[in-house]
Amino acid sequence: MFKKILIANRGEIACRVIKTARKMGIATVAIYSEADADAVHVDMADEAVAIGPAPASQSYLAADRIIAACKETGAEAVHPGYGFLSENADFCERLEAEGIVFIGPKPKAIRAMGDKITSKKIAAEAGVSTVPGHMGLIEDAEHATKIAAEIGYPVMIKASAGGGGKGMRIAWNDAEAREGFERSRSEAASSFGDDRIFIEKFIEEPRHIEIQVLADAFGNCVYLGERECSIQRRNQKIVEEAPSPFLDEATRSAMGEQAVALAKAVDYQSAGTVEFIVDRNRNFFFLEMNTRLQVEHPVTELVTGLDLVEQMIRIAAGEKLGLAQADVKFTGWAIESRIYAEDPTRNFLPSIGRLKRYRPPEEGQGGDIVVRNDTGVAEGSEISMFYDPMIAKLCTWAPDRIKAINAMSEALDRFVLDGIEHNIPFLSALMRHPRWREGRLSTGFIAEEYPDGFSVSPPDGEERILFCAAALAVELVRGKRLDRLPGRLGPPSGDFRREWVVKLHEDYVAVQVVRGAVSVPLELELAVEGAGPVTVASSWRPGEPIWQGQINGNPVAIQIRPVLNGVRLSRKGRAATLHVLSPRVAELDRLMPARRVADSSKKLLCPMPGLVISIGVKEGQEVKAGEVLAVVEAMKMENVLRAERDCTIAAVNAAPGDSLAVDAVIMEFA
Repeated sequence: MFKKILIANRGEIACRVIKTARKMGIATVAIYSEADADAVHVDMADEAVAIGPAPASQSYLAADRIIAACKETGAEAVHPGYGFLSENADFCERLEAEGIVFIGPKPKAIRAMGDKITSKKIAAEAGVSTVPGHMGLIEDAEHATKIAAEIGYPVMIKASAGGGGKGMRIAWNDAEAREGFERSRSEAASSFGDDRIFIEKFIEEPRHIEIQVLADAFGNCVYLGERECSIQRRNQKIVEEAPSPFLDEATRSAMGEQAVALAKAVDYQSAGTVEFIVDRNRNFFFLEMNTRLQVEHPVTELVTGLDLVEQMIRIAAGEKLGLAQADVKFTGWAIESRIYAEDPTRNFLPSIGRLKRYRPPEEGQGGDIVVRNDTGVAEGSEISMFYDPMIAKLCTWAPDRIKAINAMSEALDRFVLDGIEHNIPFLSALMRHPRWREGRLSTGFIAEEYPDGFSVSPPDGEERILFCAAALAVELVRGKRLDRLPGRLGPPSGDFRREWVVKLHEDYVAVQVVRGAVSVPLELELAVEGAGPVTVASSWRPGEPIWQGQINGNPVAIQIRPVLNGVRLSRKGRAATLHVLSPRVAELDRLMPARRVADSSKKLLCPMPGLVISIGVKEGQEVKAGEVLAVVEAMKMENVLRAERDCTIAAVNAAPGDSLAVDAVIMEFA
């Protein structure tokens, strides 16, 4: 077994590998760029080596510097994590030439499966079901439209060396095929240094289901069941689960056997994932093989009890697999939610900044529920524009799917994250979505269920009552604390006020305290307009970001943030700003004029922090709705900004190469 390994990665996956290495008694070496000097993985490792400037091409992709770090520290092996150099066969060969072990498959397998065109040919020869398509390279946009028409629309345009949703476009007609080819080729060149493109048939109502495999150097190979990864946006996974609610045992076995056959065909050695597209009739087609550890590997670990990082290290050290296919057992259900630094209310555009608060839910087992949080950040960490926007991977396990979903919903309510925009509100809303809970999924789920984008809904029904009760409970405790601060007038004499009005947006709800006193712990009985008696019990104290207690005997956790003269509450994807007023103040408040939002319809605002790639128009030009105005890149993804209506360009305020902040004015319209 190795005595010391270097992790050629950053963030949560570097921390994940360090945890297992520590458990195995293996010393670890972290590498870091200038942007990551204070990162969590740097503190966790036994040693750390500076590797270069912030851009990945000058640090985490700099093979020479990583090899030099191995020699400097005496690291015997390198774990690449995922992304960066994890599927780079040349890097693997260079390590081998230096006598350093690559904790992953051999170069032959990486090279064969890393090229989507070659991998499909090998898969077909191994008896694996493949999607109809054109396996040759596409020369230009006109060639792309010709091939697409021959296959039949819709088609998927893909970068041969692609991954992570980059370099992928769906085309439904010739115009989309031309533009999709140009965008895919541009993204592929900038992300992978390889602009080769191919086209295949797009499967409608598809599910993305993948099979985890483990293989050693002695010809032993097993599959560890499947992961359902159909909840995606822009071809990037957001939520994964194991097992899939769609597969039956026969389909699961057939997919597993084909995945093993493909792994053996390329002499695979390590953990790997064979991805399939599955149609509505459970027909499945090979998509690609990821020759590395997957982001979503924790759900497989939770249902099998295996540590996949440990298995990778043992295989790389020359050990045989310690289990046969008959030894693989599945228990319960696991779900993973990817916590991203992005704004779901603005089409999931990236967000950057400092984590002013970062307090994930408590990990571990409680009853028949397990909560796990894989992360590489801490309170105060900076989310940079240079790297992937993932903050953490929150996982829950339970005996069945609905319990696992409910556990995830509760855990998300207890995940405190301030300082940047994030997707927790969307994930929380998803956990209560009927179609998700029923397991009726496809990769088009988000586009189909949120055609106009995601917006945070205000509470209704029972949630409305719950929000009003919690807001009053907060105000009573906070008010009593303020009364006792030094330097203030003495607290009011006599009993506290029992008649209140809670303003929830433009709705005024009368609330009366029927029984109880203001204290901590708080126990009250309320009469809420539009509802029966409501009991409230809580030990919340001012300053705590989560209000926890019981309402009508049911446990409740609500995110709470102070706003001017009120509170902002959020729970299960719903949120509202509430103000607790006396009846007289509420009466006067109704007379106040509403504030008007500034008109920005004559400006193109930058929707996220990013780099201007191109400006497609010039001052004075007349444009039609749908025409490309600009392309802005953020976190390795190109975002095309189009005209929403016919207009004339009055001024262009940005140029290619400019770095822009959110809402920076790119251009103005006449």
